[in-house]
Amino acid sequence: MQIEPLHKDFGACIRGVTLSGMTDPETLILVRQAIDEYSLLCFPDQDMSDEKQLAFTKLLGTPEAEHVLYGSTGEVSYFGTVGNVKDDGSLQDQTNARYQSGNQLWHSDSSFRETPSFVSILHAHEVPAVGGETEFVSMRSGYQRLSQDEQQRLASMHVIHDYVFSRSAVAPVNPNHAASLPPVMHPMVRTNPGNGHNNYYIGSHARSIVGMSGVESRELLDQLLQHTTESAHIIRHAWAAGQTVIWDNRCLLHR
Repeated sequence: MQIEPLHKDFGACIRGVTLSGMTDPETLILVRQAIDEYSLLCFPDQDMSDEKQLAFTKLLGTPEAEHVLYGSTGEVSYFGTVGNVKDDGSLQDQTNARYQSGNQLWHSDSSFRETPSFVSILHAHEVPAVGGETEFVSMRSGYQRLSQDEQQRLASMHVIHDYVFSRSAVAPVNPNHAASLPPVMHPMVRTNPGNGHNNYYIGSHARSIVGMSGVESRELLDQLLQHTTESAHIIRHAWAAGQTVIWDNRCLLHR
């Protein structure tokens, strides 16, 4: 397995590994270790179908039901499609909020769940000639760039994460969907059990800090987000067909 770092903070391109049909436990251990170390992994030239992707996902843990469909109808699906092509082949309206304001929100997938996601896995089947990039930043790197006093200040804090809070700013949320995702509380500082590295845990779903006023909460959360997303610390990933990308939701934000 060849590892090519993408940025001084995080990220790596992994070559010499085929994810679909993986049976070698030692390779799986190396992939897990790379997730802990690099947070963002890009695997080029992968032969991946939905069935193969789900099988590989199960090697890393229990798949999570796609929350919009499950919350609205109760139907369980483990896939969400990212794209602008409808089932009939026509293109989505580019003025759709999902591709405008909704596309600008830095977030960690499923931070609004009582048990947040470990990783997300996205495979590129078809990509545009221009645009469509995904940006990533590391909350671990952001935490490490804080002073020791600032780190200690965050250590005892807890944050309320609320899906309806973040998504209502973009578009109305289905009432059944909203009821399925009540606000949850998470520690501000989380520790990676594999390597002991700390990071704070924020993003667009972070509504408030327990014990602080709304104004104080918003001020600190916004300061941390601005600190995290300084341009020098962003990876802007350009997709290519056949890529499979895994990112660690425990410590990364993306948009």
